[in-house]
This record gives sequence, structure tokens and C-alpha cells, in this order.
Amino acid sequence: MNSKADIGVFGGSGFYSFLKDVEEIEIETPYGKPSDKIALATYEGKRIAFLPRHGKNHQLPPHMIPYRANLFAMKKLGVKKILAPTASGSLQANIKPGDFVVCDQFVDRTTGRKDTFYDGPVTKHISSAHPYCPKLRKIAIEAGQKLGITIHEKGTVVVIQGPRFSTVAESRWFNKMGWDVINMTQYPEAYLARELGICYANISLITDYDAGLEGRDDIAPVTEEAVLKVFEENNEKVKKMLFEIIKRIDLSDEHCTCNNVDLNGLDL
Repeated sequence: MNSKADIGVFGGSGFYSFLKDVEEIEIETPYGKPSDKIALATYEGKRIAFLPRHGKNHQLPPHMIPYRANLFAMKKLGVKKILAPTASGSLQANIKPGDFVVCDQFVDRTTGRKDTFYDGPVTKHISSAHPYCPKLRKIAIEAGQKLGITIHEKGTVVVIQGPRFSTVAESRWFNKMGWDVINMTQYPEAYLARELGICYANISLITDYDAGLEGRDDIAPVTEEAVLKVFEENNEKVKKMLFEIIKRIDLSDEHCTCNNVDLNGLDL
């Protein structure tokens, strides 16, 4: 089979398989092995590479995911665009469980993660002012709207270290800062895609209200069981949206600001 791909998809919590009739391959990278084998298949004439970022058995907590290996493997396969659905919590009352948010900004609250391909002797400083691909985000929004999914067209995700959930004090602070969504894996994944010149879009499926909402005693703090339950209930909706996005992606359109990076110095 053809061990190349056009579009990459990362699976998150509760999302461990995507396509049928796949070829599974293992890839070695200078940053170790990816989270799991990569599943390759064809859909709508496009080659798709699927990788569950936590591993098929959810054996990797957020802070132990080999983000650099995952992104490097996608680049090695020839992937130009990555779709990254995630289970995420809401920090705002108007963003409800079951809604989708197509994030346009992130705030990094993680610590100690390997978050660049430039550890020296080559050093580069890549802009992350607009970390998500505007073209891919537009396609995702339009796909969700066509399917009748409740879509929030933008949002700021605060990325925490995990694997623990927020305290009430932290959650209140995030809310007061005006941030919309909370997640444990968007950083450094989104930024590493930018360093490699890969278009990247996140689709956050809202599963909970984090540590609850101020003044709402009826909303309990999030639990792992609640997250997986809501994601499983919406798994087919996530897949339908991904299929619709893939249909709409024009692989001949290679003109995107995400691609304007100098890859000299990387072992590609």
C-alpha cells in the first residue's frame, strides 16, 4: 500500500479508531516512537493518517504524549493538514456540553513539555500569534454548520498540564480571564504543527463544565467517567464532521500562511 498521506487526524480521549480497511504502520523518528501505530486509509480519494494521541488503550497521560514524534511522523508521511478533535471542558455558561468549538487561540499553562524541534544548534523563533490555520478553521466551521451541529466559531483554549483536573479556584480564574475552553493536549501539539509548516485545526467537543460554574450548585465538577460518557455519545457526530471536512479540503490549494516556514535544520 501507499505509505503516504495527505491529511492527518489525531484522536483524543474516547476516540481511538476512525477509518475502515486500514494499513497500520510503525514509524521511527529522531524523537522516538509516536503514541501508537498510524492507521492509513483512503477516503474521497485522499490519503488519511489516523493516530490516537493517547494510544489505542489510552495508556499515555497528556504530559507523557510524545508530541514531537507524533507531529514529525505526520510530516514524514507527507501530511499537509491535520484535524485534531479533543474532549474539552467549557469555562463559559453559553458553551454547553455537546457543543463544538473551533478554537482560534490557546493559552499555555503546561510545564516541562518538549515543545520545539529547535533544541540547538539550529535555533529559530516561529510566530504563534495565530496558532490555528484560518483556512482549515473556516472549512471546519462550514462543515459543522451544514451538519446542524452547534458550533462556536472561535474560542480561546487554556491548556493545563494534567492529568489532574482544575481546582475550583483555578477554574474561576480561567473563567474571569475570559478563556472559553480547557484542555490538556492542544499545547504543544498545535505549535509543533506550525513549526513544521502543517495546517492545523482543533475541534473541541465540550464534555463538561470543568470544576463547575460560579453560582450553579447543580453542576458538579468534571470526572473522567463523565468526559468519556459525553464523548462516546457524540463520537459519531465527531466522525461525521471530520468526514465532511475531509470532503471539503482542496489538496491543490497549497497557498497558506501556515506553510511559510523555513525547515532547514530539521532532519526531514
